[in-house]
Formats: sequence, structure tokens, C-alpha cells
Amino acid sequence: MHDLRAISLLFQMRADFIEAHDYGSGHINDTYCATYNQAGHVVRFIHQRINHHVFKNPIAVMENVSRVTRHALANLLAQGNPEAHRRTLTCIPAHDGKPYAIDADGNVWRTYPFIEGARGYDEIECNEQAYQAAKAFGAFQKLTADLTGERLHETIPDFHHTPKRLEALEAAVRADHVGRAAGLQPEIAFARERATDCSRITDMLASGAIPERVTHNDTKLNNVLLDEATAEGICVIDLDTTMPGCALYDFGDMVRTAAPTTREDDPNVTQIGVRLDRFEALVKGYLSTADFLNQAELSQLAFSGKLITLECGIRFLTDYLNGDTYFKIKRPDHNLDRCRNQFAFVTALEANLDAMDEIVQRAIR
Repeated sequence: MHDLRAISLLFQMRADFIEAHDYGSGHINDTYCATYNQAGHVVRFIHQRINHHVFKNPIAVMENVSRVTRHALANLLAQGNPEAHRRTLTCIPAHDGKPYAIDADGNVWRTYPFIEGARGYDEIECNEQAYQAAKAFGAFQKLTADLTGERLHETIPDFHHTPKRLEALEAAVRADHVGRAAGLQPEIAFARERATDCSRITDMLASGAIPERVTHNDTKLNNVLLDEATAEGICVIDLDTTMPGCALYDFGDMVRTAAPTTREDDPNVTQIGVRLDRFEALVKGYLSTADFLNQAELSQLAFSGKLITLECGIRFLTDYLNGDTYFKIKRPDHNLDRCRNQFAFVTALEANLDAMDEIVQRAIR
């Protein structure tokens, strides 16, 4: 437990610290919910220490977060939204005006007002939650679509550059550090057979057919707060991976995480299928707010789920070949199970691609 009272003194809190405790289910940053007395009213804030082992340049992360949240708030206020400060994260400035503070040990901290009356869910319980999460992520992209000025920092270079992920896999096969390649020929061949799929979106970005946009890059349900009374998606959180990218990457990751019939590390791949009802909820929710997409982006919505699932499977396979050095594992073949699971979902998506395209076209009409 860090000294949260000392941390509070680094920021312009304009309130008196009472207490703090661990908060949330995140595994990367240290997150605390702190209670304050603000002129006789009890208020809460979130203090987070950014994990500099994962995010090598936490200052760049916070510069991105600050620019995006300030722009989103300005757009919400311009729209006259009565809940503008509840619909986006807001950085509490440090005493030097920066959106972060550095403690005596060199740790980078940030502080947000606690968004009351809303909560996150680790697992999707119904299609309405999928709809609301997709709607919120579309709204987030729309709020940031007209961000001007310098390009945001690419805090994780080539994060969704799928051809480079395939190149990394080939390098891992050649190196074969732990002697696993010989037993993985079907999985390696599966990835190689889809090399053309890997480059489809990057080629469209390079040609200008698809524009670069501000993207979240971690569009799981638990990164959207849902209103406790109405179940509406209120605010997108966890903006550490927000950077330049393709809108399709965000939608594709929603499909990857929300539309399978089983969890991503289920070793029984015969159970994996596509929940078309869940996919339809995602499409309807996303397109209800993402009305800025061009025709090329719309044409690839169904494909994007396949792409991001394939990319993720390639990353799991690469890590398994390298000796499980990146993803945390809970059993010896955990990454191999994840890879096979993702590749099985790719196969299921391929079998349902026509039906998914029809769902997208109906939603557009």
C-alpha cells in the first residue's frame, strides 16, 4: 500500500484526505479509491500509479490521456450535455498544472474524479450490455474524431500491425528457443495461410482508403462504466493504450471478446462458435454512435473481428514458442490453449462471415 495521503498532496485536490483502499480488478496499474472531505461533502477520487514496466514512457501515456479527455470534455460541453463531467474521465492537475505527478520514488501518478452511480462488469451478462458497451466505444471514437494538432504518441508501436505480428511469429519459429516448433506445425501453417488477411487493413490504411483515427485499443466490457440505474454505457475508462490506430481494431476486439460462445482460454475448442445475436447487439450499439465511419470502414466491420482474433492467436503462439515470456500463464500450455482457441474462433468467424456481413448491412440500412 502506497502512502495515499502523501500522494494526495501532489495534486490540486481542494479537499481533505480521509482514507483510501485498493480498487478494481486491474492487473497492471496500482489503483486506489480515496475518500475526501470537500467543504463538508464526502467525495471520492481514483488515484493510479502507472506501471512503468509495462508502459515504458508513462509521461507520453499521460500526455495522450490528457489531450483526449480534454477534447472529449470540450465536445460534450459544446453539445450541452448535462452530464459532461460524468461522460469522460477528467485529469486532476498536479500543482505544476501537469495531468500527472511524480512521487519521491519516481513513480508517475494520476488522479480522476470517481464517477458515481456507475460500475464495470468483468463478464458480459446479456446482449443489452454488449449493445451499451459498443455504443459507448463508438461515442468515445466520435468525441475524439476531430482531435487536431500533433499526432498522439504511439505508446506501443505497431500494436495492431498484424503483418509485423506475423513477422514476429516467423522469427520465433526460426529461433525456436525452447524447442517447441516441431510440434506446432498445424498452428504455424494456420497463421501462414492467412497472411493476406493479416495485411488487409494495414494496406487500406497505407493507401488512405481507411483513415487513421484515435482508438482505445482495449475494448473489453470492463473498460466501460454502465449506469447502475439505467444500465446505459456512461464512460469509457482505462485509456492507457489510446493512440493513433484504426477504428476497426476497436470494433474487432469487441467481437473477439464478446461474441465467442466460450472463454478465450477454453482448451475444448469444439465448443467454440459465434454468437450472432451478440454480434448483432455489438453492431447496432456501435453504429448508433459511430456515424463518422466511411464506406471502406463499414465494409470491413465483419472482417475486423476475424482479423483481431487471428492477430491475438498469432501473439499467443509467438509467446508460446518464445517460452511464455510476455503473457501471464496459469498452466504449462496456457498460451497454446489460448492460441488454439483463438484460431478455432477464426474458423467459426470465417464460416459465419456472410451472415455477419448481412447483419452489418441491415444495421446500416
